[in-house]
Amino acid sequence: MEVQLDNILKNRGIRPTAMRLLVLRFLANSKTAKTLNAIENSFDMADRTTLYRTIKLFEKKGVVHQIDNGTGVANYALCEENCNCVPGKDLHLHFHCTKCGETLCLTKHKIPKINLPNGYMPENINLLVTGQCPSCFHKVDKNCSLSL
Repeated sequence: MEVQLDNILKNRGIRPTAMRLLVLRFLANSKTAKTLNAIENSFDMADRTTLYRTIKLFEKKGVVHQIDNGTGVANYALCEENCNCVPGKDLHLHFHCTKCGETLCLTKHKIPKINLPNGYMPENINLLVTGQCPSCFHKVDKNCSLSL
């Protein structure tokens, strides 16, 4: 797996340093999008500035994409292989669970092409679905009089 991570960075023109590989491995092993704070909390001795610069470099080079899940805090997730993060291409739904707070990419559900009027140039498209994830939806809230 280490060689594969190394190649992901090299293919995007990023020099694979130890910290970059650690952050990439962390994101690759995550099933949900992560905030910078969550990434920072996963590394005991990492400098916040280094992590921020790493994430921003990954975003600029198309290794990760930023997700606005409506909480006011940016979340980051790995891009799919061969993704260029171009509006109208490579875009997929994001789901934010209002109960547990997790955000995840629904990469099999692509955002269809949106035809804007002439003269409009999209810079970002973000389609977010909010609700309860399967884990939270099937949990019975002991404080709630309703049961599922």
